[in-house]
Amino acid sequence: QVKVVESGGGLVQPGGSLRLSCAASVSMFSAYDMGWYRQAPGKQRELVAAVSAGGSTNYADAVKGRFTISRDIAKNTVYLQMNSLKPEDTAVYYCNAKRVRINRNYWGQGTQVTVSS
Repeated sequence: QVKVVESGGGLVQPGGSLRLSCAASVSMFSAYDMGWYRQAPGKQRELVAAVSAGGSTNYADAVKGRFTISRDIAKNTVYLQMNSLKPEDTAVYYCNAKRVRINRNYWGQGTQVTVSS
């Protein structure tokens, strides 16, 4: 059974940093598109950052220049380095692993990030 497990969330002051990790127990991790999404209370889930199977990255405008997505294929893990955090970054952050060609789409359980003084 595939598991996608996020970690690294917590409470941080504005201007601070956090690094989220997501470990996915999938075969051929390198063939998956990996993404970080977030959902704040009363809002829809939105894409924060993604890295494709080919290694290209994209970011939501709200986080460009502050967040960095990366992956370690040997560890089946994707990371989200979050710097210069703002209160509006407060949300539950979810990891997604997707491989469209074989119709696989997996979500983690989410990790809470709270930015507050």
